[in-house]
Amino acid sequence: MALTFRRSWSDPDLDQYRDTVVRFIEEHMLPGDEAARHRGHVGHDLWRQAGQTGLLCTDIPEPWGGAGGDFRHEAVFYEEMARRSLTGLNASVHTIVAHYLLNHGTDAQRQRYLPRLASGECVGAIAMTEPGTGSDLQGIRTRAERSGAGYVIHGSKTFISNGFLAGLVLVVAKTDPTQGARGLSIFIVDTADCPGYHVGRVLDKMGLKAQDTSELFFDGVAVGPEQLLGGREGQGFFQLMADLPYERLIIGVTALAAMEGAYQATLDYVRERKAFGQPIADFQNTRFKLAEIATEITVGRAFIDRCVEDLVAGRLDTATASMAKLWGSEAQGRVVDACVQLFGGYGYMNEYLVARMYTDARIQRIYGGTSEIMKEVIARAL
Repeated sequence: MALTFRRSWSDPDLDQYRDTVVRFIEEHMLPGDEAARHRGHVGHDLWRQAGQTGLLCTDIPEPWGGAGGDFRHEAVFYEEMARRSLTGLNASVHTIVAHYLLNHGTDAQRQRYLPRLASGECVGAIAMTEPGTGSDLQGIRTRAERSGAGYVIHGSKTFISNGFLAGLVLVVAKTDPTQGARGLSIFIVDTADCPGYHVGRVLDKMGLKAQDTSELFFDGVAVGPEQLLGGREGQGFFQLMADLPYERLIIGVTALAAMEGAYQATLDYVRERKAFGQPIADFQNTRFKLAEIATEITVGRAFIDRCVEDLVAGRLDTATASMAKLWGSEAQGRVVDACVQLFGGYGYMNEYLVARMYTDARIQRIYGGTSEIMKEVIARAL
């Protein structure tokens, strides 16, 4: 069966919006995806086209340049890209940057940056991870030292999504090395004509080939006091923690949509592919495996949809969001692996959707907090 049932959180307006999203994807994203995968990024034009179509920062209020929707609008865009393994336009990180500004920035910071993010004029990135520091944010070595009324940033970051194209980078740095987590602050760095700011190589990843993931270097980058997120030192760790449920649910949403896309592609394939004179779909092993996949997706849909509803209602807690991220990313790995097996040798060929989905899926269990970290977060809430 095809899993095309209605989301519990959808409505006629969202269905119409989904049609707009699908048209944009098919007209502007799919034709250039192969070239973007070879190039390592989608380019600025696609970001601007997405902004002009109203697909960026859809849950940012209209007074700040957004579309005035809610997380469901974001979820529609993420789902339709994930179903097609389109990873180059990392709108989720872009929107997370916008939410840091919306939730923690000053009015002046919101007014200056949010309209530019919503229009696609400016691509957003957040620089947390360093060569020697991943989930342990207290181990961050990048520092922001006082210089007159402002600061000078020294340090390097790696694995930065949207890093190559970024026009705005939120940089997590230590303003007081003696205070542990309380010594972290976030700075807004405009990358255009920014002395001391350097973009390193676009990293050669196993998957997510069309997505620009880069190294960033800050060699004496001077920022004014107005570029300290929220205007107060020492708030960085708390700002980061406050938006984790939003980020982790995005991963759960994209994981489930990717599973649906892989399932549909596999269903179509096994119905057409023949072995020993009959379609592969007629073999009991194939039918049973598809039954398992369909059941896992259907059960997962109920949970993820409830999480979306809870986020929109403002009641999604960190532990439940961590469950969505943990279950979604782990299930995605199981489902896509099973789909590759049903494709046989063709499932190993990059020209097939499931092969790209297989390599793209692996990072889901790592970024946004590893599966091990998710288990620790959940366990602490028991």
